[in-house]
Amino acid sequence: MMRLLLCAIVAWLAWPAAAAEYNRVELAASSIQFISKQMGVPVQGGFGKFTAQVNFDPAKPEAARARVEIDMASIDAGSREANQEVIGKNWFAVKEFPLARFESTSLTPLGGDRYQVRGKLTLRNVTREVSAPFSFRGGVFEGRFIVKRLDYGIGQGVWADVGTVADDVEVRFKFLTLPSK
Repeated sequence: MMRLLLCAIVAWLAWPAAAAEYNRVELAASSIQFISKQMGVPVQGGFGKFTAQVNFDPAKPEAARARVEIDMASIDAGSREANQEVIGKNWFAVKEFPLARFESTSLTPLGGDRYQVRGKLTLRNVTREVSAPFSFRGGVFEGRFIVKRLDYGIGQGVWADVGTVADDVEVRFKFLTLPSK
């Protein structure tokens, strides 16, 4: 009987946290990274500046919304010369297209702490539908998805050769969120 009472108390105490809406993103503890392959060798990078707005209630996941904007000039592609190259006209053309955007259109629970988000990703003024599986644990959203860079016109001229730089780029995201006050 005591064990049943203890389980009921723990469940009752945990319920408000599970029913909370998470809508405050801690940007300093969050990240957007990528892995591309250059001549078959993985190259890691990331973005230092972005904004993220998330509204997620684990009790009503289908009502979730997310919007992310990335300052493309904040890219870290591994070296100063690589950073200068990828912000240029053959890659991200940052002067013309300074931001990348993702806006969710739907969220599907997959069971447990797993979900699938769908949305529109805009890079270089090209918008495509993307889908990303992710987990949500302790206020942390973490997932990954593949972007076909050539679908967005990223890597033009000699850089369009997928033998040199692969078309598939893995994007990894991690957002620490806090419940609303």
